[in-house]
Amino acid sequence: MKTANQLVIDANGQIETLTAEEAIKLMDDENVVIVDLRESSEVEKGSLPGAVHVPRGLLEFQVDTRSPSHNQKLGPGKKLVLYCGSGARSALGAKALKDMGFTNVAHVAGGFPALQKALGGNKPS
Repeated sequence: MKTANQLVIDANGQIETLTAEEAIKLMDDENVVIVDLRESSEVEKGSLPGAVHVPRGLLEFQVDTRSPSHNQKLGPGKKLVLYCGSGARSALGAKALKDMGFTNVAHVAGGFPALQKALGGNKPS
């Protein structure tokens, strides 16, 4: 039986990982969608401007264009950059999307705290 930590390690070996600085440079790119996978209680404490909130448990359903809960903001042809509270859920989410056939997906190492630090400690809205 694998541990949750082993699943994250395995996922990280198969997906694209961005530094927080690299992800921030993509924020204004119209072909990139930044996706916040944290729970609502986490997002209430701050999020990146323009990030689309999709709790991790709904990710696969919201990216699937055939799903009744498809999120139009996660349209095909966009690069999806995922982040969470530490980088674990986003790694697993990126791996799941890769398994679904998405080729233009990445996650942010270190999650929201790394993004905050890269923004100079300023707490995003």
